[in-house]
Amino acid sequence: MSKLIPSAAKFFNGNTIAKAAAPAVTTSTAKYSTKSEAKFEVKPYKLHKLTKGPATSATLTAEDALKIYAQLAILRRIETASGNLYKEKIIRGFCHLYSGQEAVAVGMRQAMRDVDAVITAYRCHGWTYLMGVSVLGVLSELTGRRTGCSRGKGGSMHLYGRNFYGGNGIVGAQVPLGAGVAFAQKYRADGGVTFALYGDGAANQGQLFEAYNMAKLWDLPCVFVCENNGYGMGTSVDRSSASTEYYSRGDYVPGIWVDGMDVLATREATRFAIDYCSSGKGPLLMEMETYRYSGHSMSDPGTSYRTRDEVQEVRQTRDPITSFKEKILSNELATPDQLKEIDAKVRTEVDEATKQAKTEPEVGPEELCGDIYYTNLEHEIRGIYPAAPLRHVEVTARSYK
Repeated sequence: MSKLIPSAAKFFNGNTIAKAAAPAVTTSTAKYSTKSEAKFEVKPYKLHKLTKGPATSATLTAEDALKIYAQLAILRRIETASGNLYKEKIIRGFCHLYSGQEAVAVGMRQAMRDVDAVITAYRCHGWTYLMGVSVLGVLSELTGRRTGCSRGKGGSMHLYGRNFYGGNGIVGAQVPLGAGVAFAQKYRADGGVTFALYGDGAANQGQLFEAYNMAKLWDLPCVFVCENNGYGMGTSVDRSSASTEYYSRGDYVPGIWVDGMDVLATREATRFAIDYCSSGKGPLLMEMETYRYSGHSMSDPGTSYRTRDEVQEVRQTRDPITSFKEKILSNELATPDQLKEIDAKVRTEVDEATKQAKTEPEVGPEELCGDIYYTNLEHEIRGIYPAAPLRHVEVTARSYK
């Protein structure tokens, strides 16, 4: 009996890829996986003030394997396109790429529920996509165009979506904000958990420890996630931190160390974190040990403080995409033909969005005073100099693109 490949559209975040999806391909042109699921062991977690941690084995279905692979691939492709747009001087200002860290975001998103929230730092393009914004919405925001998720007004460090609170440009400031979002969730009793992500470069800031303290005092459903990619700007963790065991630095807040290059480990750890925080036990700290291939930002070549050989070794031995690809192929959860089909759809989706992001117009000056307030109570904008009155306007399109 002929079996159909599920449309690759269902493996993305439900945005524009669905419109461009090709008709399903039959077995006459592609081969199919022979197993419906497989079990994998993950690298043991390190625990702080916990007697029990996440599951050390993970079951993966063939459908989820394809979905995860598609998300990993599209995040990498978005960052490649972003880097090229920056080099063409179409993206201006700052641009921080996430390539190499995809398993953190994809694995966490796999475990998250619709009610959960995320706030992160400025390495946020992939998270924006996973939280429901289309590829076009991401790339158009980076290029400052009206089809961007923030109407092109925010740029690379200020992307937002439903239950996604940025993209924040001030180092570490998103952590107390995340605790505030978790406070709102507890106040409303909506059952949600907030994930506040930060890098190892922000881990020594005082505001983080203040946020840990308040979150623990109030038992907030907040997971503080340190994405330890080895370098804070150009400084290695060994030179910047007296203790590099970031998962233990919440002191009275329990913590978990996770292999952030393994998408299944990050998924299982996130499942555990949601259960832990949802049970009223309060906050949790997770350290995701990962690696970034690019420099701190596009203006940093990333070679003055680490060698090219170091980067190449990680690419060859620990890359989150190729490692996952080998796992699902060797366990017969996917075939080369299926993955090639996904790769082709990813390439088409991102290439088309890139072309459109280059040609869309910017918003006009009439939006200068648009959406300053979500709920506007006064029509005139106060505190304007010179004193010529400016009136608040509301942009009609409130949906995230």
